[in-house]
Amino acid sequence: MPPKRIPAAVGLAAVRAADRDRDTTATAVRWLLQVLAETAEGNTVEVRVPPFGAVQAIEGPRHTRGTPPNVIETDAATWLALATGSLSWADAMAQGVIAASGTRADLTAYLPLAWETMES
Repeated sequence: MPPKRIPAAVGLAAVRAADRDRDTTATAVRWLLQVLAETAEGNTVEVRVPPFGAVQAIEGPRHTRGTPPNVIETDAATWLALATGSLSWADAMAQGVIAASGTRADLTAYLPLAWETMES
């Protein structure tokens, strides 16, 4: 069963929240992962933000079993910064706050997400 879809209004509120508790952070992370999966449809790269969520995105060869060949993993704060544009992919990689493996494990073309234009 696919994960429950987060309504845009709820996701927007979570991303815009000035003080995020754990639940609000989880909602913001999951919603921005949802936006990425919708924007960059596919199953080539798995983006993981433990412990809050993971999605498969980016068009290309489909992966179905075992560890995906293209994996990106980061923490919640870094994901929120990347997705909202306050941190660039290149800067995050240079700082070592992203673990990326595989030839397609690069989100430069997809970040920042156009999250502010999502309909409520």
